[in-house]
Amino acid sequence: MYLDPQHLFDLHHTLAGEYLASFTYPWQALEGIAACIRRLGASLPEGEYDEIQPEVWVHRTARVAPTAFFGAPCIIGPETEVRHCAFIRGSALVGAGCVVGNSVELKNVILFDGVQTPHYNYVGDSILGYRAHMGAGSITSNVKSDKTPVVVHAPEGPLPTGRKKFGAILGDGVEVGCNSVLNPGTVIGPHSSVYPVCCVRGVIPPESIVKTGGVVVPRR
Repeated sequence: MYLDPQHLFDLHHTLAGEYLASFTYPWQALEGIAACIRRLGASLPEGEYDEIQPEVWVHRTARVAPTAFFGAPCIIGPETEVRHCAFIRGSALVGAGCVVGNSVELKNVILFDGVQTPHYNYVGDSILGYRAHMGAGSITSNVKSDKTPVVVHAPEGPLPTGRKKFGAILGDGVEVGCNSVLNPGTVIGPHSSVYPVCCVRGVIPPESIVKTGGVVVPRR
């Protein structure tokens, strides 16, 4: 099944590859992201990363706007751009060559290398795979309206996560259209696309297209 980390992601494109590989399902990694970042941060090359405040490590090639906010723990990778008024609340592992854009909010996330969240995105309690892209205004909704634990509705049946906060898992190369909402527990397989202004829930197979109204078709 494609819900395990090895099928969703190329684990070479994140500092958390070994950590993620230890889980059956990627959402199991959400609980320990902060601890993982602290372990990784302690071993980062001092000549490449600056600890700009306690437990906030920023690569010297990253481009960071002076108005960006960083909560601990956090790692910002090489050649990543953090733009005006980005709000990184903490427990954020951001890879190499990423874009964290204007007024984007990150919280308890892993962003693989090459991820783009460029414009007014909220990404919380989520994992975004290599070169995933979220269009302007698209968000992960990470709490159900009734506040009950999130269940992943997989083809083989419901998979309880035990978590009240769980946004979305995006496999490598996923494209999310502008102003789309990814509901709690959404898992999108690698190289799938979501049309703009969609409301997405459940598990989307790899190489799929999510169209308006929740229609899912194979990519041709």
